[in-house]
Amino acid sequence: MTVELNYQDTGGEGTPLVVVHGLLGSADNWRSHVKQWQALRRVVAVDLRNHGRSPHADGMSYREMAEDLLALLDRLHIDRAHLLGHSMGGKVVISLARLAPERVASLIVADIAPQAYGHGHDAVFAGLRNLERGRPENRREADELLAEHVEERATRLFLATNLERGENGGLTLRLGLDQIEAGYTDIMQAPAGEGAFEGPTLVLRGGRSHYVPDSALPGLREVLPQARVVTLEEAGHWLHAEQPEAFQSAVNDFLAAQA
Repeated sequence: MTVELNYQDTGGEGTPLVVVHGLLGSADNWRSHVKQWQALRRVVAVDLRNHGRSPHADGMSYREMAEDLLALLDRLHIDRAHLLGHSMGGKVVISLARLAPERVASLIVADIAPQAYGHGHDAVFAGLRNLERGRPENRREADELLAEHVEERATRLFLATNLERGENGGLTLRLGLDQIEAGYTDIMQAPAGEGAFEGPTLVLRGGRSHYVPDSALPGLREVLPQARVVTLEEAGHWLHAEQPEAFQSAVNDFLAAQA
């Protein structure tokens, strides 16, 4: 059963750009980019199931998440869209492109390859559970609880974007953490669907990230044969946050060529 996703829609004419966040992210993370892009086109930023303000539901397979996104396109009467996905969101948009290629005008995949990955979020989940148990009153307390398991401050700041003020006044997580943890093995899998997406594709990768090494490119091109691969040398995995201007420029140049 599909989930009715929360979204932010700038309105506007032409083929929209639909933006899909990564694991433990949300549409809110893309606010500054959306503000820039909306001057050029309609932008729809999405909260995937169990993330942001979208409902919590069992199941985190890529087919399920792609079907949620497809249902949103139907609800918004969007026949075709440019799809941009980061990390887990990249696998979601690749899945949709394989399952319903006629709905995809072009594909932008940010720092992920269409393959399975090893598990690597144990410390993050431990930090979030510590946060859940600790019931912090403010963001300083929240950061201290996360820091017991998550060393990198940048990662803690990213995770803290999932906090909201609860009814009792303390801070709570808006994530469907139980469902995400239960579905984590599926999240680490390759995208859904079979065969190749033959449409125009941009793959952006961080030069300091290990997610899309050169060794992954032959397999990537089997799934995305039209992919143009651009490396942002000074960026890591969160390339849109670390190199925002270069990221914006690469996306804008690619979309301009699709007109």
